[in-house]
Amino acid sequence: FLFWAAWIIIPVIMEIIPSLGSVVILIKKTLFPVKYETPILQPEISLIIPIYNSMDTLEQCIRSIDESDYPDERIRIFLVNNQGQDDSFHVFTKCQKQFPDLMMQWLNAKQGKSKALNLALFNSDGKYIIHIDSDGLLEKSALTNMVNKFEGDSSIECMTGVILTDPAQVQAYPFGPKRLLRKMEFMEYAQAFLAGRNYSAEINAVYTLSGAFSAFRKSAVLKSQLYSTDTICEDTQITFQMKYLQKKKVSICENAIFFVDPIEDLNKLYTQRQRWQRGSLEVSALFLKKELKAYKMFRNENVRTLMYDHTFAFPRMIWYLALICLLCMNYSFKLVMYATLFLFFLYVLVGFFYYLSTVGFLKGFDDIRKYYRRQWDVVPLLPFFNLFVFFIRFAG
Repeated sequence: FLFWAAWIIIPVIMEIIPSLGSVVILIKKTLFPVKYETPILQPEISLIIPIYNSMDTLEQCIRSIDESDYPDERIRIFLVNNQGQDDSFHVFTKCQKQFPDLMMQWLNAKQGKSKALNLALFNSDGKYIIHIDSDGLLEKSALTNMVNKFEGDSSIECMTGVILTDPAQVQAYPFGPKRLLRKMEFMEYAQAFLAGRNYSAEINAVYTLSGAFSAFRKSAVLKSQLYSTDTICEDTQITFQMKYLQKKKVSICENAIFFVDPIEDLNKLYTQRQRWQRGSLEVSALFLKKELKAYKMFRNENVRTLMYDHTFAFPRMIWYLALICLLCMNYSFKLVMYATLFLFFLYVLVGFFYYLSTVGFLKGFDDIRKYYRRQWDVVPLLPFFNLFVFFIRFAG
């Protein structure tokens, strides 16, 4: 009874309730919208861009900053080169001539990404520090929307933006399995950030600030221990610092979008997700040693996430095998199939709840919204994608 009941209760608590919660948050934000006005004098901001063999993507990244609606004269960009071996510096000098209104500074660091980011932090002088990756593109209003939220709510000290894979690049793949894989990744990112993290931010349960696009008040981040070299996930580590050492709320700016390249292949997906999972365990070991007890999952959202991702992962794997073994224990094939289809239906239902709330959160971004809405037929395939990713994370 406990074995089977656990796999009804656990998905309900960990997946169905959050998916319904995202719909509730959408309704709340629709009925009681909070509009952050653009300040009369927009504050100076510092953009930190880590550089590592970025010559193929750096120019388009800087172009997206120049084409944003935030005034160029209020932006200072720090490009921090972390022992790259290509000709990124030549691209930087070219961009200096191409975008003369942008203030850009090149910094060399030789002690890893975390030390490189800290070097830029100490040199920055903007009111807000914004990190973006060199292989992505800012949506035109992303910087303005993020700064306006900071200016309109003084209680917010740090926030993550929304990361989406670039729809144009997804569609550039030939029709078939390759494009389908990238579509599922696009849907996963959209639902995770726009639906999932909106719900998490409402209950102060955001697990990590995305390293690809996140922002801090400079006054808050300089009081932290800065980026650490003790983990491969420095973005999760600084998130835990803000939450557990400084007791700050981690928020999300749902209308600040940053586009990244789709995953190149399954090997890259494997490496990426395994690194994320290992990093989350390393950071948890640093900050949650006294909290890592099963009963604390009911009051600590990070312990709850770890319980679901790791402790419950073992019986989950056993359960997949048990479905086959049941056929050898005089259970009918029909019963096993019905049980499996019922669970599959629940996961698809969760996917459609996230799908509906994500469509709502994309209001104001018509092109992205239209593209996302057209991908409704991918939703029933997401449980298979998530199952595949589960085994990758488990390996991590």
